[in-house]
Amino acid sequence: MFLSNVTVFMPPVLTLIGIPGLESVQCWIGIPFCAMYIMAMIGNSLLLFIIKTEPSLHEPMYIFIGMLAVTDIALASSIMPKMLGIFWFHVSEIYFDSCLFQMWLLHTFQGIESGILLAMALDRYVAICYPLRHATIFTLKLVVQLGTVVILRAAILVAPCLVLIKYRLPFYHTTIISHTYCEHMAIVKLAAGNIRVNKIYGLFVAFTVTGFDLTFITFSYSQIFVTVFQLSQKEARLKAFNTCIAHIFVFLQFYLLALFSFFTHRFGSHIPPYIHILFSSMYLLVPPFLNPLVYGVKTKQIRTNVVKLCCSSNPD
Repeated sequence: MFLSNVTVFMPPVLTLIGIPGLESVQCWIGIPFCAMYIMAMIGNSLLLFIIKTEPSLHEPMYIFIGMLAVTDIALASSIMPKMLGIFWFHVSEIYFDSCLFQMWLLHTFQGIESGILLAMALDRYVAICYPLRHATIFTLKLVVQLGTVVILRAAILVAPCLVLIKYRLPFYHTTIISHTYCEHMAIVKLAAGNIRVNKIYGLFVAFTVTGFDLTFITFSYSQIFVTVFQLSQKEARLKAFNTCIAHIFVFLQFYLLALFSFFTHRFGSHIPPYIHILFSSMYLLVPPFLNPLVYGVKTKQIRTNVVKLCCSSNPD
């Protein structure tokens, strides 16, 4: 990134250049990204339709899957239209306030997704370790309360990032963001002032959300494995494990991609920028693309209803 000695006061417009070093082939990169986005929209919408219309799926596990589908749609839609505009139509400019709003949406939805994965892990923990108490503990009221807490936690924790950028960093070395979307550190690094407070708060939010969720998700699944392997019947062990395998896959691919993106952005100075930007962009698109496929294949009730829906729409 080029840094000049001239500073700009509260620039009205910023410029997203896309993937640095790959500008000449971005139009081709946009094709698989657009295909994954369309498939993510179709898959998650179908998942929501099935969960909403099938009464047998109105249970905590499937409601959480529905919440995850809504979050995936919102997360992908918060970045993909602008990203494709950069790739295909060279619409790289974005208003400063719009960039901050995109940053808030992006990190809020990331926090919500992490919280939903934690709620799903707790649901499976109670269902497998305390099956007789699951129905009385995970009521519809608790599911709604958990969803509300997850949304408020993410929105409130991310909001100070906007304030710290808007009112602490009025001067900027450059208005060019070497990224495909407005991310917290990508904006902060443009500033000419002291960004230490912004970096510390960003790390605080990341470790508060990810650290807390990751700790309890790991604890939940470790307890689940202990309980499953203590079951005497092989069929019971397989059935219990199969109810968790889709959640574990979704959990692993979300956090592995998230941690890679997080650490390379802050500590991976030796990694080429285009590698980091590509992975950062894929990290926000791969989970919305894969999640409905994983749940459609590995969850019997959803798979059965998808087949039923396809058969009813094709009577021949």
